[in-house]
Amino acid sequence: MKAFEYWFGPYPFYEDSYKLVEVPYLGMEHQSSTTYGNGYQNGYLGRDLSGTGWGLKWDYIIIHESGHEWFANNITYKDMADMWIHEGFTMYSESLFVEYYYGKEAGAEYTKGIRMNISNTSPMIGDYDVNGSGADMYNKGNNMLHTLRQIVNDDEKWHAMLRGLNKEFYHQTVTTKQIEEYIASSLGLKLDAFFDQYLRDIRIPVFEYAIRDGKLSYHWTNCIPGFDMPVKVWIDGKEVILNPTRQTKSEKLETGKTTLTVDSNYYVYNFNTLGDK
Repeated sequence: MKAFEYWFGPYPFYEDSYKLVEVPYLGMEHQSSTTYGNGYQNGYLGRDLSGTGWGLKWDYIIIHESGHEWFANNITYKDMADMWIHEGFTMYSESLFVEYYYGKEAGAEYTKGIRMNISNTSPMIGDYDVNGSGADMYNKGNNMLHTLRQIVNDDEKWHAMLRGLNKEFYHQTVTTKQIEEYIASSLGLKLDAFFDQYLRDIRIPVFEYAIRDGKLSYHWTNCIPGFDMPVKVWIDGKEVILNPTRQTKSEKLETGKTTLTVDSNYYVYNFNTLGDK
């Protein structure tokens, strides 16, 4: 609770207290009461969902379901199609919990580790007015938010946005549109294409590039029209922020053999069209 109050603001239900209730099933979030059946062991039934080792340092059900007090019980969707607001933010809270106690790099490793559980077969947002949810809202939701944090590149601003969400929508039901608009306004960014790509499309953007004769050419592929997310790369070990679009851009580089590495904190693929290593 200490970690979550740091990241999200005050626990929303002090008047109701907080309970941990043993049950014969795995667990569930309830307002001010987490039901628990994880066998008194760290991990998810003893397993680390990230494969990194960080997930075995804490009891998954206690942490995940407690994170829901902020996202699900404090901020609640109006339509089940927007369940990513509950599960995406709450699975991201696991990474923030790891970061709070073990450091920023550990939290990022946990997030990257759970990518192996993303299927990308259906969008995160489901069909409205049919009481149905989307897919991949847990692991992909976590990685979408982690990617957005890289774009912001300002942890104080990111922290303020997370706390602001829980203050702005305190004890309210919301829509995805409200959450998107608040995040964009709070961060001072235009994020329509970003959210359309990650929430409403199943494709993972590909940063496609080539280096030839001292020139770097690059663009986004496998993405929606208008996708223009900036991305951090290292060129010969030097950090650079590029601003690719679907149209190819070119930049001159220093002569000699040049290597490019894309920051793995972005949930994207990258492809060197020349095949160089």
